[in-house]
Amino acid sequence: MIAVQGLVFDYPGTRALDEVSFSLEAKTIITRVGSGTKVVFTGDPYQIDNPYVDSSSNGFNYVVSRFRSESIAAHIEFQKGERSELAELAANIL
Repeated sequence: MIAVQGLVFDYPGTRALDEVSFSLEAKTIITRVGSGTKVVFTGDPYQIDNPYVDSSSNGFNYVVSRFRSESIAAHIEFQKGERSELAELAANIL
């Protein structure tokens, strides 16, 4: 878990976050952004490295599902990722 409690992003800009596992991490970050800030979450919704969450309860999917109907949010899902053959194999069998 990342420690950003009390941190406020209070200037316009973009924050990119990759592989957010816990919904608490996502909430902690999103609830502290300032006006004009854009937050971009990236990740593979099925690549789970945390034993306490799964593809339906990880932070990435939680944020997507909760913000899906909000007009200030957008969601893009790629049909195919660009990975090496080894990375793709590992993601599928491990």
